[in-house]
Amino acid sequence: MRIERLGAEHAGRVERAAALFDATPAPEWTARFLAAENHHLLMAFSEDGDATGFVSGVETVHPDKGVEMFLYELGVAPEHRGRGIGTALVAALGDLARGRGCHGMWVATEPDNEAALATYRAAGASDPEPAVVLEWSFR
Repeated sequence: MRIERLGAEHAGRVERAAALFDATPAPEWTARFLAAENHHLLMAFSEDGDATGFVSGVETVHPDKGVEMFLYELGVAPEHRGRGIGTALVAALGDLARGRGCHGMWVATEPDNEAALATYRAAGASDPEPAVVLEWSFR
């Protein structure tokens, strides 16, 4: 397995790996994400060159908090799960975050998502104080 950080020139790789995402990536959103300096998409590839997983992250900055990495989404193809790909992707995003000066990294997931929790913990995450996530939908 190899992990690569995708840039604006790799939009076609995202399109070819559409099955890894929750929904088909939109070309305009893919281009915008990959072009943004503070947005990161790391993709894992098999020895055959097939995309097996991805992790996306967004650097956030605040005047009194500094810079931290928000792990936006992690996806691994069902047939490749249980092989350490997700953990390797999360660790690679953490390495990237440290290299870019982030003081930490965070992610939110459902409390019953045992696979995600195990993956994040295996990559070194710890449980913070309990939190409630609220959202606004503008669609």
